[in-house]
Formats: sequence, C-alpha cells, structure tokens
Amino acid sequence: MHKFLRSIGFSDVRTLEELQKLIKKTVSEATETEVTVNTDEILYADYSLEFGENMGITVCGQFDALDEFHVDYVYPYMVASQVSSNERSIVERHAANVSYAGVCDDNKIGISIIYYLQNRIQYMKRSYGDPDCLKNVPVCLSGLSESGMIMMPLKKDEISKKKMSRGDKKRDKLIEAARQGNEEALETLTLDDIDMYSTISRKIKKSDVYTIVDTYFMPYGVETDQYSVLAEIASLKEVTNTVSGEAVYQMLLMCNGIPIDICINKKDLFGEPEVGRRFKGSVWLQGWLDWLS
Repeated sequence: MHKFLRSIGFSDVRTLEELQKLIKKTVSEATETEVTVNTDEILYADYSLEFGENMGITVCGQFDALDEFHVDYVYPYMVASQVSSNERSIVERHAANVSYAGVCDDNKIGISIIYYLQNRIQYMKRSYGDPDCLKNVPVCLSGLSESGMIMMPLKKDEISKKKMSRGDKKRDKLIEAARQGNEEALETLTLDDIDMYSTISRKIKKSDVYTIVDTYFMPYGVETDQYSVLAEIASLKEVTNTVSGEAVYQMLLMCNGIPIDICINKKDLFGEPEVGRRFKGSVWLQGWLDWLS
C-alpha cells in the first residue's frame, strides 16, 4: 500500500481490495492516458485520474501479447503549478520498476534535488534515439506529505527582504563561478560559510533554532527523493477528495527561492495554515519535466 495515498485524501484505504477498486476506477475512467512502445516492442501505458483539483492517482503498467493490461505499480500525484528550476536534470531508471528518478542541481538549494519523475512516458518517448532530450527542459516540482506542522514566520521588513534577495543572488553567482573552477569564488564561499557558522553558533546559545533559520531543504530518511522542508507558504487552498470526502490542504511553498507545491491531508497537519506562515514537515518530492514551456 502506498503510504502517501493518505496525502490526497485516501487515509482509509488499507486493504488490497480497496486499492484494487481505485485501480479499476482509474483505468476505466482515466482523464489522461499515455502510451509508448520501447525498443523491445513492449507497450507501456500510464492511466491517470484526478480525485480532486490538481491531485490524483496514476496506474502504470504494460500490455501483453493478448492485449491485456497488467499493473506494475500505482502512485498518488500532485500537479505542480509552475516551473521550479531551469537547471538541466539527469534522469535514471529505478532498478525494480520501469520508473525514473530525476536529479537537478540548483544553486538556490545548495544540494542535488532528487525527485520521482511523474511523466515517464513522455521521457521514454523523447529519450529513444535522442540523448540530448533533456537540454533546456525545466522541471516543475511538487510533493506529498504525510505529516507536518505550521510555524509562525520570522519578522522581516522590506529592507531585510531586499537585502536577503541581493545576498542570495550574489551567492548564486559565486556558486556558479566556483563550479566553473574560479578559485577566488570558492575561497569567498568558504569564508562566508565560516562566518555564517560562527554567527549561528553564537546566536544558538540564546535563541531557538527556528528564529534563526528561515527555510531549509534537506534529505529525510533513507529514500533519496524524500526531504525535510521548512518553507514559507505563498498560497493556500483546501480541496476535497471527490471519492472519500476527506479534506486536504494544497500549499505553494517558497523554499530558498524555489517554488514547490505540496499536498497534505488536513488531519495530518498540526496548526492553522495561512499565507506568510511557515510549513515544516517531510515531503516525497515529485517532478514533471516540462518540454512544452
């Protein structure tokens, strides 16, 4: 049973029989179907059905010689509202299933962003015979959360926000220069990190860590596409699952300047979300490679 089904409002789906009902409904009533044939003449298909605005289930599988569809795996999804990064992604296939992970290095985050690829059929179609199909293709990031809490924002005036924005842009340029082999930029970044560590070490003795750290994005657990996130809520809406009737929150988070749409079951969120407040929780990160943008 996929543990993130509860994120889109299926917290009561616990048995294989209940899951099979959702699979049959998704395949028979799919709002979107993608198919492709690989080099071994195997026909792969993805059936997707929305169970509420911008969220749903995708059933992935393949057809046999008798044209019978066999389910390989199922996953819930959240549709991203906008482009998150224009940096080039690298895509690798998972070992157990014909599913894919994307890796994107964005200077704003400071680490490699690993996500579960949503539009695998589109990637499979374009990657056959075109090794450069990922060039200049942005990624739209979204995520599902099974637990989270709301935190109050840090007090920031317009002057502070502009100063932080200038600092972020300067740091992005330094990181890019360091990647190109600029030793002076690398030395500047090292000194900045030492100064930051010294400042935090001094302040942490008297202050709570969440009054010092505004946002963060770091790996969570042992699965590479799951992260612990602290980010500001830029927009918010409550959506009802059309089958279960459960309420879920859909939030656009701004994490280190990168927009990420997340979905969480209302009963799994501690606190009252509002625009401007911060979300803290664990997220399973998904990505949509946007060839059409």
